[in-house]
Amino acid sequence: MKMSQLKMAIREVVREEIRLGLKEVIGEVKKQPVQKPKQKQNYTKNAVLNEVLNDTSAEDWETMGGTTYTSERMNELIDKPSSDDNGNSNGSLAAEMGVNPNDPAAAFLKKDYRELMNAVDKKQGK
Repeated sequence: MKMSQLKMAIREVVREEIRLGLKEVIGEVKKQPVQKPKQKQNYTKNAVLNEVLNDTSAEDWETMGGTTYTSERMNELIDKPSSDDNGNSNGSLAAEMGVNPNDPAAAFLKKDYRELMNAVDKKQGK
């Protein structure tokens, strides 16, 4: 077999493989659903805020991480730090954020704000 014949045979095999590969790729692209463009809504007079709100789909947050979030799974989102018998936080939130839990500047991360928020709600009449 001559070199030119070998080159032609290789070219023909490569062309066939490319055709097969393209058919598979095109078939996959055709199977994907076509998304309809959303109609823009005006929520406020602020154009930037309207753009952000229109870009944020109502369905996007419901399936964060590939699963649907419901009220039963709220603890996974919040990940509240545990506390000891006296109600003192163990500083796990501070540790997760890379802050030394014993640092006085990190006290706001360990504080329990429930009483404060209840007082605010009571003052607002909720």
